[in-house]
Amino acid sequence: MAHGTTSRPLLTAITLATLLATVACSAPGSDASSADPNSSAAPATTATCGTAPITLKAYFETGFPLPKSLTEEFTKQHPNVTWDIREDQFAVITQNAPRVLADDPPDLMRLPQVSELVKDGLLKNLDGYAQTLGWTGWPASQLQQMRVGPDGRRGDGPLYAMGLNFSMTGVFYNKKLATQIGMTQPPATLAEFDTLLEKAKNAGVTPINQFNGGATGGLAFPLQNLMAAYGDAGAINNWIFQRSGATIDTPPNLQATQHLEKWIKSGFFAPDINSQDYATMMSRFIEGKNLFIFDGDWESGNLDKQMAGNVGFFLMPPAQAGGKQAAMSAPLTYGIGSKAKNADCAVFFLNWVATDQKARDIAVTVGGSHPMGPADAYMPAVKEGSVTAATLAAGAVIGQDNGAMDFIANATGAIYAKSWTPQLQKLAAGQQTPEALLAAVQKDYESQVKN
Repeated sequence: MAHGTTSRPLLTAITLATLLATVACSAPGSDASSADPNSSAAPATTATCGTAPITLKAYFETGFPLPKSLTEEFTKQHPNVTWDIREDQFAVITQNAPRVLADDPPDLMRLPQVSELVKDGLLKNLDGYAQTLGWTGWPASQLQQMRVGPDGRRGDGPLYAMGLNFSMTGVFYNKKLATQIGMTQPPATLAEFDTLLEKAKNAGVTPINQFNGGATGGLAFPLQNLMAAYGDAGAINNWIFQRSGATIDTPPNLQATQHLEKWIKSGFFAPDINSQDYATMMSRFIEGKNLFIFDGDWESGNLDKQMAGNVGFFLMPPAQAGGKQAAMSAPLTYGIGSKAKNADCAVFFLNWVATDQKARDIAVTVGGSHPMGPADAYMPAVKEGSVTAATLAAGAVIGQDNGAMDFIANATGAIYAKSWTPQLQKLAAGQQTPEALLAAVQKDYESQVKN
């Protein structure tokens, strides 16, 4: 997802300390660049950073403190490892990824998508490492979205990426503004949510502010939440994973897109969303200029710091009372170039992120999300009443309801920038209908899948 994401199982105590010690002392693994990067039979390989000085080259998404916080702690524990970090906005990474991985591959890179990069042989097959490090014993749902089969479809096959954590999206709200409109608890149904939006507008409060400018439009966040409210999360995942016969142009998704259009026409969004980037959305919310934003738990730590005690979070309510809840839930995905110079050390870092106690503390307190790792892994305590506590609790609900969805922007490498974003920008400007939007996205999807 964008931001990650943007997913999500609860994780509870650590068990791999002895494995980490063993891995740290292991001999370097084989150079996977000498093997077929798309082979589904990757040999077991070890991961180590050794003891000699080493510089890991990294390409991160700007504006998010979690990756750099983790690298700083990693160097404290492993002082022979230093970092050469490049940062860009997610939209730029989306455009640059194939060229960067082909021409100047970093050891570790934030990935906008996986399937096309695997097809082009640009990502390292991590199956061998997964066997050695015990990742195959983690909950399968953590790794499913980063597996790619020989046909290029995600969800099955070898592992080509790893997450820094499992992120989830929902609705953040300003508690003070909520009190002003009489909101005493999160809405239980979509109709109740609509009522709150109307109350906010009537009170002179901007109901929702959402970034929707540039190459990565944020209206995809509320749209997918509405899709889950009206339909089945599994059907959405089937489309994202390119299952045979899957389509985004369905009656429930049309209802969802029509509902989004109703919000737009009702004036529930800030009027300049098509010119806003993500940073502007966040600054306005932190400054108290709007009631709601649709965003991910990667902001939980930041909001607990910037707006302590004044932010709440809830999952998108279902269309009908008592219905199951769903949310976009995906790993904050990072990969290793097939020709990366220091792949073994990069893998060791990814394993450390998921299994080291301090690293897991950082994932929660800075990233606001569940770390990757074993089902019984250590989880730090969080402050009661914090937004981080709320997002972690929401993750448990999604796990119980089996409502985790990948992000619709991840269906193909180009679908976000070249289809969802321009189509949603046209919808926001009153230049596109819900029916034509879904038809256009499905047409683009079929063309991109065939290619």
